[in-house]
Amino acid sequence: MPKIKTNRSAAKRFKKTGTGKFVYRKSHASHILTKKTTKRKRSLRKGHIIDKANTKEIKLLLPNG
Repeated sequence: MPKIKTNRSAAKRFKKTGTGKFVYRKSHASHILTKKTTKRKRSLRKGHIIDKANTKEIKLLLPNG
């Protein structure tokens, strides 16, 4: 049997936490920051957890964690 391959683009975007949830970074935080509010930029800095509906899809893309 061949080895199961990890989807490399997903591996760069998602990280598994200790409890088995997946964390990702929000987009739009790299440039054109002058027009964005401080509250919005502060929210973009944080890591966000994938909701339950999409967790199954991410698990298929990252079989090895």
